[in-house]
Amino acid sequence: MSDFIRIDQNARRSRALIHNGIIYISGQVPDDRTTNIEDQTRQVLEKIDLLLEQAGTNKSRLLSAQIWLKSMDDFAAMNSVWDSWVTPNETPTRCCGKVELNDPKCLIEITAMAAI
Repeated sequence: MSDFIRIDQNARRSRALIHNGIIYISGQVPDDRTTNIEDQTRQVLEKIDLLLEQAGTNKSRLLSAQIWLKSMDDFAAMNSVWDSWVTPNETPTRCCGKVELNDPKCLIEITAMAAI
């Protein structure tokens, strides 16, 4: 028996994986990529909330997040959404960088880990 629980697995990836009381969330991107950075950030954070809920945890238990932006010009606007989303006084470790994302319309991708 495996001590891994895989959520929404296909041949290439699992959307999330639970192991030893930690949920590892793969890179989440917005579904509607025609919108601005604020809306794309909200979409991604909603996906993370749903995966955390499926694992029986929530954003107050986040350990770490990696945020990838298409442009650092979006940093302040993304942070305004992020800051209203995270649980006050329970913020995770975090890094943010600029990368070339897999779709030119995609402005953000976020990976995360949380305790169950």
